[in-house]
Amino acid sequence: MATAALLPRTLLVIPPLTQLNTPYPSTAYLTGFLRTRGCEVAQADVGMDMVLALFSKSGLARVFEILRAHRLELQGEAKQMLALAPAYVDTIDPVIRFLQGRDSSLATRIVQRTLLPEGPRFARLRRVTGRHLRFSATDHAKHLATLYLEDLSDLIGQTIAPQFALSRYAEHVGTSASTFDQVLAALEAPPSLTDHWAIEALERQVRRHEPTVIGLTVPFPGNLYGAFRLAQAVRARWPAMKLVLGGGYVNTELRRLTDPRVFDYVDYVTLDDGERPLLSILESLAGLRNESSLTRTFVRTGHNRVDYLRGTGDADIRMDDTGTPTYDGLDLERYLSILDTTNPMHRLWSDGHWNKLTVAHGCYWKQCTFCDVSLDYIGRYDATRTTVLLDRIEALVAETGRRGFHFVDEAAPPAALKALAIGLLERGLSISWWGNIRFEKSFTPDLCRLLAASGCIAVSAGLEVASDRLLTKMKKGITVDQTARVAAAFRAAGILIHAYLMYGFPSETVDETVESLERVRQLFAADLVQSAFWHRFVATAHSPVGLDPKSHGIKIVGPSFAGFADNDLIHIDVKGDCPEWLGKGLRLAVGEFVEGRGFSTKVPCWFERPVRVPRVSRFWASQAAAHADTRQSGSLRGRLIWLGTDPIIERWESRTTTLVLPSKTEDTVLRLPHAVSEWLIALLRNASPIQHAKQMPYPLLSTAREGYPLGGLKKCELWMKSPAWRELRRAGLLIL
Repeated sequence: MATAALLPRTLLVIPPLTQLNTPYPSTAYLTGFLRTRGCEVAQADVGMDMVLALFSKSGLARVFEILRAHRLELQGEAKQMLALAPAYVDTIDPVIRFLQGRDSSLATRIVQRTLLPEGPRFARLRRVTGRHLRFSATDHAKHLATLYLEDLSDLIGQTIAPQFALSRYAEHVGTSASTFDQVLAALEAPPSLTDHWAIEALERQVRRHEPTVIGLTVPFPGNLYGAFRLAQAVRARWPAMKLVLGGGYVNTELRRLTDPRVFDYVDYVTLDDGERPLLSILESLAGLRNESSLTRTFVRTGHNRVDYLRGTGDADIRMDDTGTPTYDGLDLERYLSILDTTNPMHRLWSDGHWNKLTVAHGCYWKQCTFCDVSLDYIGRYDATRTTVLLDRIEALVAETGRRGFHFVDEAAPPAALKALAIGLLERGLSISWWGNIRFEKSFTPDLCRLLAASGCIAVSAGLEVASDRLLTKMKKGITVDQTARVAAAFRAAGILIHAYLMYGFPSETVDETVESLERVRQLFAADLVQSAFWHRFVATAHSPVGLDPKSHGIKIVGPSFAGFADNDLIHIDVKGDCPEWLGKGLRLAVGEFVEGRGFSTKVPCWFERPVRVPRVSRFWASQAAAHADTRQSGSLRGRLIWLGTDPIIERWESRTTTLVLPSKTEDTVLRLPHAVSEWLIALLRNASPIQHAKQMPYPLLSTAREGYPLGGLKKCELWMKSPAWRELRRAGLLIL
């Protein structure tokens, strides 16, 4: 590590504002990687610092002081909240401690509805009688405290800090910003009160760590303004400091960057995975490589021109070599567990900390025509070895003390998840985890049971359009019936499901959209899906649709590229008819479904204009889900995995043995011939991850059948149709 000592000290910063419940993982990933190379690197969530400065007794006192100075300009609701200023100021610190999990005793007072001032966000809660009965007392209190914070957020965003929002800080500045002018316009305005708190937080971090390089991550449009506002402050205070801009928004939107004015604020703009570009920049600043050999990095040359340096001689860092993410420097106790919905699946995004890991980089499918398959984060597939992933899980549990994991894959591969699940069971690692998948037929009921046994609690997946014609057109590789079967397999295993949905795909008609809603209604009504989000299709510059619009039946009409962002395209659908007004009805309907209501409402009633009654069988979901997967009888090439513990011999009689198969919830009793019981005990031990010798493969079903002691293969085939076999399968014998 002789050269590592020369590398500049680095501070990686999360600008306002991503999530309140857990750090966005980009800096944790990069910090973990750079430390494997001996770099001195720190990280900070300036957005969280800003939120805690605002939601404090002194912060709110300052807010209301400013509001009082402009009392005459306030609207009715703002005036009412100003009148309750003492109640807000006195309760904010206890509420924040409660949402941080530091004072659970406050829950009782909150649910009594006498402690917190109730603003406009509480109005809907009062209209929905009994809604809170779906909560525990603690969750009900979290929900009320969240409404309280949202009221304050609305007040601040509508008055003294127009850029402020709890999750989308100045998002409008970064959305469809084809020109840098709108960013500059925002930066030329005086910093708001919340801006000042963010800048002060960054200044504290700089004084503490004394970096020579600051990396700013911009995962979403809502981080763009905050990143440039912080860069502006650094330029004014420490002009020699080097600033690097990267992240998901940059990777997607700024691939054609040509505006040199961006580099008045930052020195480097990097694309795609940040490990190699950032390491190259640090090596260049240390004099270990020429700037001309930087990797996937935009720079401004002396001719006031923007050059893109590809660094073709440097290979990407493989997933096995990126190191374990670390949250060192990000105090997890400071984050807030908010609860803005009763839905158990949706709350995973906002309630509690989740350690973030990636099973595989990119997408193993990468054919969907609406997706940015031409970009690295989708197109370059690289799976993490299971042993490496398991080691990282153990390391993060040891570091954070938290056993919740969110695998942030584009689509986690079924085979990799199977290997992960077996590895977790073999190591005895008790975690809870969730992630994104495709509705693959590979997710059989047995695989879903295995995933659940390893700790899987939820999955999200793209159904997109519940129409086989459109699914084929977008090369999704699934059917609506297959989706219902896969959803049923996950739900039978106790795993929650969130579905991503879209409308307005090229050539889609109003009738197809309405029929999609009917299928989605049935999936919710049958409890096959618990959560969903519906958005309008947008053609993007890096998708097959955007790259070749004519062949997909659309015409691109804007926006004109002006040197900055280039992603969302305005298009005309030449063949389709899917107007914007459909969106309101779709969102209203799915919002009710998510809350467990509205299933009896006829689908056309959700729309404000007349639509045709959908031509979908009212039994579609139940029939599709009930259609048996032929592989569930067990492929002969499948291997046996036993989720239970060692069988117990309860009784030995003259001809039969009574076996008890203990489980965590109920016991299964089998009465078998002596020879069969001995064969079965040995088989289950060899198939158990708990006792499995890792150098030995799990037993093949075909081999097990041949070894059946009472007549071999043919007799075993008959026995596998018996009630005893069905009980054994139900008790936890999987075929995978």
